[in-house]
Amino acid sequence: MTKSTFILLLLLFSKFYAIAQNKEKLFEESYTLLSSMIQNESSYSFKKAVFSVENAYLDGNLDTTFVDKQINLMHVLSNSIIHSKKLDYAERDKDVVNKRASIFSILCDTLPLSIDGKIYKYEPFGYDFNDVFGHNAPENLFVSKLVKTHKGNCHSLPYLYKILCEEIGIEANLALAPNHIYIKHRSLKDGWYNTELTSRMFPIDAWIMASGFVHVDAITNGVYMKALNNKESIALVLVDLANNYNSKFPNNDGMFILKCTETAIKNYPNFATALILRAETHYKQIEKNEDKIKRDLLFKDLQKEYEHIHQIGYRNMPEDMYLNWLVSLKEERSKYENKKLNTFNKN
Repeated sequence: MTKSTFILLLLLFSKFYAIAQNKEKLFEESYTLLSSMIQNESSYSFKKAVFSVENAYLDGNLDTTFVDKQINLMHVLSNSIIHSKKLDYAERDKDVVNKRASIFSILCDTLPLSIDGKIYKYEPFGYDFNDVFGHNAPENLFVSKLVKTHKGNCHSLPYLYKILCEEIGIEANLALAPNHIYIKHRSLKDGWYNTELTSRMFPIDAWIMASGFVHVDAITNGVYMKALNNKESIALVLVDLANNYNSKFPNNDGMFILKCTETAIKNYPNFATALILRAETHYKQIEKNEDKIKRDLLFKDLQKEYEHIHQIGYRNMPEDMYLNWLVSLKEERSKYENKKLNTFNKN
């Protein structure tokens, strides 16, 4: 190898190393932001949290101008709906309930829009059955992809719903079911109720139980069907960050993943997805350990991790069964729809 060739290769290596470091830096910056939101509630913003994670995966190339513009447009549309439509609801929290209904309409209803004297049809967001778990491309779970294509899934749709609620000054609680995220709200009239964006309805809890994978211990321990607070919601985003990091850097040493999962678990102790990801990361690290005695001891600790996950009520739901369960809500709408909330469909 000539000296000039060696220098050229060294320069190329240095360039690629610098690029890789910069990409990892974006993930570290996102982690720092999410951690600060947990530590200091005044810095909390679900929108900033979600888009910092997406921007990290996209190497800093998220089109924030476009995304912000779309969210602002939906904010304006929400205000228009609030002023033009009134629900058949008279409790003292009617303003909040009306705002929730406006966000639901934006995501789920076909709406007439008047622009410069012309009437246009606003199309609702649809469900994208392509790569619903993001196995092929994590971007399929992104809110930025959702606002661009108007097609999303049980990850991006509830995230966008929560973002829009916070944009208009109200809260929205994320909630988990097997392989699924939905919204829980509470009103003075109806108490806690579920908002399901993939099927555009308000299902009763029996639908979630009908999946067959919700153990009673999972409900008791807050694994499923718990109205998550903001810190617990950030825990979900931390695991998104970890999963995206794994996708971007598949040969990583696991340390960043563990940092994300440990912080998530600290703030949402029975977050099964975080517990599983931590255990899987430990397994990968143990496999690389060449000391058999130490490896055997670590495997015993790992077994305890999986036993704990089982004890809190988590049961794995096969992906094909999840999709069938999701479709069942539309096919058996009358069986699972919360009839008390039919006022939400009135103008």
